[in-house]
Amino acid sequence: MLRSELLYAKGRLIRATPVPRVRAASADDLVTIRALLESAALPTIDLGSARPEFVVIHEGGKLVAAGALQRFGSSALLRSVVVCHDRRGRGLGGAIVSELERLAGEARIERLILLTQGAARFFAQRGYQVIERDVAPEDVKGSEEFRSLCPGSAVCMAKVLA
Repeated sequence: MLRSELLYAKGRLIRATPVPRVRAASADDLVTIRALLESAALPTIDLGSARPEFVVIHEGGKLVAAGALQRFGSSALLRSVVVCHDRRGRGLGGAIVSELERLAGEARIERLILLTQGAARFFAQRGYQVIERDVAPEDVKGSEEFRSLCPGSAVCMAKVLA
């Protein structure tokens, strides 16, 4: 379900932008999340063992976007951000990342780390900065995502949360 966000300038309505409703994933969502990740060539092999905490967006009864946090003390891995190919460019990925950042802040997570092969620009626009992979927290580096699932060529990025 989408709600509208109204933007005003000088007392006049200038646009109404649909704002997606992001919610925690249910157990029923997991099969669809896995399929969506696989269709985007994102890692799924460790989902059972890593137990990332997913949030999702549904449109018209269909799961169209997802993303997750995998917590490691005061840091977390931001992972598995994916949007259906036919829904890209509509702000859904940004909504997922914003919700994950909000949840991380509530959980007193100080820094988010991610690996990406094709979305560095997307994350840079949201305040993430490229870091050397070896300066990531040790527990994050010990994750399967870091050790074996994402190639060494993946860009490592981080964002410090206020």
